[in-house]
Amino acid sequence: MLPTSESPASPSTPIDYHPLIRQVFTEMGKVVVGQQPLLNRLLIGLFTGGHILLEGVPGLAKTLTISTLAKVLHLHFQRVQFTPDLLPSDLVGTMIYNQNQSIFEVKKGPIFANLVLADEINRSPAKVQSALLEAMQEKQVTIGDTTYPLDLPFLVLATQNPVEQEGTYPLPEAQVDRFMLKVHVDYLKKADELEVMRRMANLSFVEDVQPILTKADIFGIRQQINQVQISDTLEKYLIELVFATRRPADYDLPEFASAVQFGASPRASIALHRASKAVAYLEGRDYVLPEDIKEVAADVLNHRILLTYEAEADGIRTQDLIEAILRKVPIS
Repeated sequence: MLPTSESPASPSTPIDYHPLIRQVFTEMGKVVVGQQPLLNRLLIGLFTGGHILLEGVPGLAKTLTISTLAKVLHLHFQRVQFTPDLLPSDLVGTMIYNQNQSIFEVKKGPIFANLVLADEINRSPAKVQSALLEAMQEKQVTIGDTTYPLDLPFLVLATQNPVEQEGTYPLPEAQVDRFMLKVHVDYLKKADELEVMRRMANLSFVEDVQPILTKADIFGIRQQINQVQISDTLEKYLIELVFATRRPADYDLPEFASAVQFGASPRASIALHRASKAVAYLEGRDYVLPEDIKEVAADVLNHRILLTYEAEADGIRTQDLIEAILRKVPIS
């Protein structure tokens, strides 16, 4: 069994994982159609240890994409349907009494997996959400008097349904901030949806994929991403982007001055730094370009900016602010 360590000893000769990553995309394409952007973000989260919040209407293959990715990466996958009557013990586990041996035994919950899909996380009350977010942050779970480390890599992918709001418990902004990325999953293109329809209409279709990467490979990729270079100029540019979400008027964006209640937190700077390095790595480079930062800026920042009620009433979106910041903030 692999050690539960974030940074195991690296091999003497560096391995080129890029051919294997391309095989991952190819293998995923056997089952999932038209969700390459989503897959790209899932890999960024997995390779950098960041959790992901997915938002999209039902039927866009979010669950299928994640479960298939778990097979391709040879990882343990669990799906938890969040409901109003779900209890924290249903998620993390509990102590049960063994009558034959007259002792209490630990029954671990579905959180003990590598990829955990928290489906419709906003349908469960705060206690369940807090139990999940604690596991995300600490990568460990306490049951009774004992603390159990979670198997690494550990990645939570939480989904929210933007259509239905009745009977939901929206995540507080401070808890949403713990997700590295918030990814909006959109409808497929016509050609892709046609292909999906044809595949699913075939009653003999089998979701057969082969494992490509192992846990050791994922840790190796993490080490190589950590070695991707980002210049001082781009690091300062990254910080300017985050600060511009807090004080738009200081960056020649007076129209958004009264629209922002809270800007992005320091977690945004860390997440943007890690994500841009992962983008560069997936593109086959060992250095970050400004385009890498801009590519993931919206996914890193959009859930960390809280607009005022007046701004929302005026139809101003966080996406509008992020686009304006990317246009205005110079690289110096």
